[in-house]
Amino acid sequence: MDNGASSYRRFLDGDESAMDEIMRELFFPLVFFVNRYLNDLPAAEDVAMDAMTELFVHKRRYHFKVSLKTYVFMLGKSRALNYLKHRKALRETELTEAEALAEESELERRALDSERKRAVNAALARLPEDQRMAVHLIYFEELSYEEAARVMRKDRKQVDNLLYRAKKSLRAMLGEEGEELL
Repeated sequence: MDNGASSYRRFLDGDESAMDEIMRELFFPLVFFVNRYLNDLPAAEDVAMDAMTELFVHKRRYHFKVSLKTYVFMLGKSRALNYLKHRKALRETELTEAEALAEESELERRALDSERKRAVNAALARLPEDQRMAVHLIYFEELSYEEAARVMRKDRKQVDNLLYRAKKSLRAMLGEEGEELL
């Protein structure tokens, strides 16, 4: 799949199975990307579903100027920031929040199956937000530098500099083990 563009073209031509392909390819990476902003997995799933819905309902907004993955991540980021703005205004505390945190901890424990992954994850969490986002987009979501720059609203050189600083910080935090991991 060419980052979803051919599937999206088929969807525009009326092939409903292409929508399933796009969802399988992009939904869960989008959820985890949005969760980096929200730190609330159920809310991240809702925001990601809203972004995907917008993609399929407003068919002619995507103009193939960037990859479909980049476009969807841009939608997800925008929706996540709007969610945070509205959540800050409401500040509701739900009884299920403790359950959601327990579920998220369980998911994290499953995902982080080795001590090395835990160490890297903890080190990533201590990075500044821009550096952490650059690392996530480039290494976890496998976006190109140009695509990551578009999502982050920076230029390619800024993303390159953020990654350089992030790697340097991670090596310092992880010590000798960090050299092997990075």
